[in-house]
Parts: sequence; structure tokens; C-alpha cells
Amino acid sequence: MSIQSTSASARKLAFIHTVSGLVSEFGALATEHLPDWKPFAILDESLLRSTIERGSLSHLTKRRLATYVWSAVDAGADAIVVTCSTLGPAVDAIAPLCPVPLFRIDEGMAKAAVEHGNRIGVLATLSTTLVPTVDLLKRQACEAGKNVVIDEVLVQGAFQFLPDGNVEAHDAQIRQALEELSQKVDVIVFAQASMARAVKGMDHSLPVLTSPVLGIENVKRRLGQRKDQVRSRAT
Repeated sequence: MSIQSTSASARKLAFIHTVSGLVSEFGALATEHLPDWKPFAILDESLLRSTIERGSLSHLTKRRLATYVWSAVDAGADAIVVTCSTLGPAVDAIAPLCPVPLFRIDEGMAKAAVEHGNRIGVLATLSTTLVPTVDLLKRQACEAGKNVVIDEVLVQGAFQFLPDGNVEAHDAQIRQALEELSQKVDVIVFAQASMARAVKGMDHSLPVLTSPVLGIENVKRRLGQRKDQVRSRAT
């Protein structure tokens, strides 16, 4: 586990990561979309690795994530984002107890998907991420009062290319699955932030939603709403 920190002068936004390659990406997104916030990162790849090996999210992993959340609070975080969609159910369980706003990165993507259409395709490279993503989409659809049909696809074997650095093979499998699924649905979501790169520069005939940018935009919107609520209570 490693912690990367910044100066303590401004409000602090903590990112909890399980994939090292996402640290710089989310740091840049925070700088672009939340310039008044100072990001810092907590990284522990074993949270995801142990979940993949087990095939489900264990109570131990949930407890370990809670420890990182409180570590971020102790480090001065004014808000926290967990960038691993696999850990989404754990984030939901911890959030009501957290003294600062705690966000799952895929919430913004799920909200946008429900707005785009009634037939939603979900692509994932990990089975442990597919279930929480589908559950989140159903919940968002229920909150929006919409009936949706979800077509889920697991891109078998693609994730195994990443530890070896074979990004091209990983992305190629995702693109092929995307082309096939796009014939059946109104909108497609990528269940993992690590998949977003696969569609950069690619032309596609329907909306393809990924969590990094939509997730940060959602965090910005919700933090703004929270700030407005505090102001209204003060007046």
C-alpha cells in the first residue's frame, strides 16, 4: 500500500485505487474538474486481487476498505472516491458511517446510462464487477422511475492481459465485444474504469459510457449540491 499526498492548504479529495495505472488518470481529472480541491491517492491492488481470486467481495475486504476510508479521513480528506467498481457494494455499506462524503466512481455512469435509453448493455472483464454494476443500474433506474432491460456481457480473458502489459490484446477483445453488443442495445456502459482506454479514438454508433469522467463530474455535482445545502441552512 502506498499513499501519495499534496499540500494541506485546500480541501482534500482522496482517491482509493486498486489499479496503479489509474492513479495519474484520476489525479489529472481532479485537477481539471475540481481545481479547488487537492487530490491524494491511496493504492492497494490486493483489494481487487483477493476479490478476483475469491470470486466475490468478502467481509474481510470490506473491512479493509473501511480501514482505508478512515485512514483517508485521518489524513485530512474532505471527500473520498473509491475508483474500483468491484468494491461498490462495500462503499454503499460504509458511506452512511463515513464522516465525509464518500463516493463510488460508477454512480455517474449509471445515472447517465438510465437517462440515455431503456435497453442498456454492460461490458465487463471481471465477473466480480458485473454483478455490482448491474445492481447499481437497476437501482438508478428504480430511482428514476424507469423500466430498463439490461444485457450483460463478460469479456472472458481480457483482464488477464493487463498484468503482462499486453494492453493491445485487452483493448481488442473489448472492442470486438462492443461491436457485437451495440447491435442489441441503446447505450453501453463499461463496468470498470480500466476499460475506458479501449474506446479512445474509436467511432461507434451509440453512446458508450465509461466511469472516470462521468464519475468525477458526478462527484463535482454532488459536492456542489452539498455546499449549497450548507449555505441554505446557514441563512
